[in-house]
Amino acid sequence: MSTTESAKPSGSPKSQPFDPGDPLGIDDLLDPEDLAIRDTVRTWAADRVLPHIAEWYENGELPGIRDLARELGSLGALGMSLQGYGCAGASAVQYGLACLELEAADSGIRSLVSVQGSLAMYAIHRFGSEEQKQQWLPGMAAGETIGCFGLTEPDHGSDPAGMRTYAERDGDDWVLTGRKMWITNGSVAGVAVVWAQTDQAGGGSGIRGFVVPTDSPGFSAPEIRHKWSLRASVTSELVLDGVRLPADAVLPGATGLRGPLSCLSHARYGIVWGAMGAARASFEAALDYAKSREQFGRPIGGFQLTQAKLADMALELHKGILLAHHLGRRMDAGRIRPEQVSFGKLNNVREAIEICRTSRTILGANGISLEYPVMRHATNLESVLTYEGTVEMHQLVLGKALTGLDAFR
Repeated sequence: MSTTESAKPSGSPKSQPFDPGDPLGIDDLLDPEDLAIRDTVRTWAADRVLPHIAEWYENGELPGIRDLARELGSLGALGMSLQGYGCAGASAVQYGLACLELEAADSGIRSLVSVQGSLAMYAIHRFGSEEQKQQWLPGMAAGETIGCFGLTEPDHGSDPAGMRTYAERDGDDWVLTGRKMWITNGSVAGVAVVWAQTDQAGGGSGIRGFVVPTDSPGFSAPEIRHKWSLRASVTSELVLDGVRLPADAVLPGATGLRGPLSCLSHARYGIVWGAMGAARASFEAALDYAKSREQFGRPIGGFQLTQAKLADMALELHKGILLAHHLGRRMDAGRIRPEQVSFGKLNNVREAIEICRTSRTILGANGISLEYPVMRHATNLESVLTYEGTVEMHQLVLGKALTGLDAFR
């Protein structure tokens, strides 16, 4: 045997057929537990969400959300990467794989899980007292209690330091007054993590987080209707009209914007993966359609222009999944930076929207029908593009990191 022959890998390329669903062999980076978790979530979504999601979206509702939350809790998908208190303690990569599969079904389902685990539960887990953790996290991990996260306000989105919701002391109590807007899960939540100014001068340094039971007098959460995006998701306004809370309702570990911004970074990480789920579902719909739809006597997938679209979409889809996987490994190693999460969120959501739009062109008029998932994903991603940080905010985060110059103001 020659030296050249002995140096060849044991499996020749010819013995490993090209897999259109995994053209880069990314599954080789996953261990059996990763694959088992991914497949479990994919199967659940196929059974419980996909048969109904077009109807839910068309009707603008998410019926049975409490049952869905309990089922997701049984899967270990709520607070999935948190340790203890009934949480699964999964890796960041495993949590990311779950987000991808959930958003492949619908962004509203992934948003339910993200807000529950990466915002509400994460805030309590990281910044809460032991009593707060024991009181709230086990029920939230099981899906028995749904949580929401109140940061955005009607007049303050990208600039949370200017929030007007305030908390003032009255004896030993705190009294909260203000409004929050575009709050996922708000109308069905049993607990809200609400961020408020405690320094009337504003500026952000006095911002504190409060754990607010939603049955507190003065708290209400009217649902926001007439949305053209995230229609299969509960979105609400939070109204706090003199909500009185005991002294121990405040999150002791968070002062200033560092608290809510760290929660947002954790949630943005899930979006990096989730957006690729929406993109994958749209790409697969376009690929299947291109192979079966005939024009001019043959499948449209046999035309050069269609193949160019499919090739370009596959490039961006699987580059995005690789980016998500890389960031997940960095998070698991404790080495991820917020700027890197911004890198992933900015790139992957932007590319996912473009994949949806290109998929729609392949489907032609059928692309706007709810018989196919493409337009639903495209409109959902218009919300995902701007929540947890707009394109411009992430560009400025990266611009500051690259130049050392702050251009936010």
